[in-house]
Amino acid sequence: MNNKLIVGSEEWCSLNSINIPAVKARVDSGARTSALHAVNITPFSKSGEAWVRFEVHPLQHNGKTTVFCEAPIVDKRRVKSSSGASETRYVIKSALTVGDHSWEIEITLTNRDSMGYRMLLGRQAMQGKMLVDPSSSCMLGELSNEQIKAFYHPNEKKANGLKIALLASNPNLYSNRRIIEAGEERGHDIEFINIKDCYIKLDSKTPEMHYRGGRTLNDFDAVIPRIRPSATFYGCALTRHFEGIGAYVLNSASAITQSRDKLHSLQQLIKSGLPIPTTGFANSPLDTEDLIKMVGGAPLIVKLLEGTQGKGVVLAETKKAAESLINAFKSLKTDILVQEFIKESNGEDIRCFVINGKVVESIMRTAMPGEFRANIHMGGTAKTVKITPEERNIALLATKTLGLKVAGVDIIRSSKGPLLLEVNSSPGLEGIESVSTKNIAGLMIEAIEKNITKTKRVIKK
Repeated sequence: MNNKLIVGSEEWCSLNSINIPAVKARVDSGARTSALHAVNITPFSKSGEAWVRFEVHPLQHNGKTTVFCEAPIVDKRRVKSSSGASETRYVIKSALTVGDHSWEIEITLTNRDSMGYRMLLGRQAMQGKMLVDPSSSCMLGELSNEQIKAFYHPNEKKANGLKIALLASNPNLYSNRRIIEAGEERGHDIEFINIKDCYIKLDSKTPEMHYRGGRTLNDFDAVIPRIRPSATFYGCALTRHFEGIGAYVLNSASAITQSRDKLHSLQQLIKSGLPIPTTGFANSPLDTEDLIKMVGGAPLIVKLLEGTQGKGVVLAETKKAAESLINAFKSLKTDILVQEFIKESNGEDIRCFVINGKVVESIMRTAMPGEFRANIHMGGTAKTVKITPEERNIALLATKTLGLKVAGVDIIRSSKGPLLLEVNSSPGLEGIESVSTKNIAGLMIEAIEKNITKTKRVIKK
């Protein structure tokens, strides 16, 4: 009995296997299973084994401090919470350290935002090694603010740093990780904010943005929206709300919405006199034959009105294939664009990366053999390229027309000269940074620094 560890109803512990140096746990022998607060829980395969990737906010009432974790999946288990709700959770293992004692335990992953503690230590994890005194608290010692800061915030931000939100859906994407790194390198406090976990308060006097369990997000200097197509409506609603409460946004909600609608954006671009491939749009199957003739016949390209990274773009090589494809889409009541195929481009296009009214880098993307789409995500390759003055002017005017501060402008070289394909409001960084010597993510942060008003900088200091 004397060999057992005597603990209170709450204790500081560490989970060394997943790099969590300190988390206050509720010690509850009445609970069978141990649980850890985790969000953005995503299973994946690693060396042929099942793993899970997740984020942990280890400190109570603090949704900003984040630890990115991954671990092998031990099990997938149905667990009933103290409130009686039942859910399926991933189970992992980690070394648990309490005081001077360490042993391995199983932990389930779940969102504990509504609970008072980020971790629950159940009786299975105690393994006969602990005795609980429910009338006591932190019998093994409290952690000071200085100790917590040393664990999670060892590097102080610069006094004049900005508070920046990266509004997106996946913190593990290369582009999102690079933007966060670039912001931190330039001395700013930059935080990943998941679109799905935000909700807003509409009020004429005190409008607010809330996040995960009620935390307000009204104190950001700037917001970088990186909204995937499936989240356009909600992501733009959040971006618009951030604008309304005074945050500077790198691409406004209206500009993103406009650029995502391929038909609307093309109409705006041709209104500005920009050259595009001949494009048709119709709603009735009766118009199919004339629609094909309108764009010069087959082969032709069929595009969904919303799509990215080459998805929703199909090549119809013959008239019969074009008719079948167009009619099939129309039978599904899906809006499409039909566009002439520029054969002489040989599967190549140019991506111009525009930031703050300047083309900061350009790459030539080449499709893989047998593929007409040159997108990097479709297996294409890239190299830096020198663009012509005409191509540069097209990229800048297109970005200005749609009101974007950051954009990826795709241009194709044809026998008629350069033609504008589309403008992307959330251009990926991996392809361009893999072949360029320029710090594109850093230039995006620099654009924020230049555009934040001096008045707001003074207030935040």
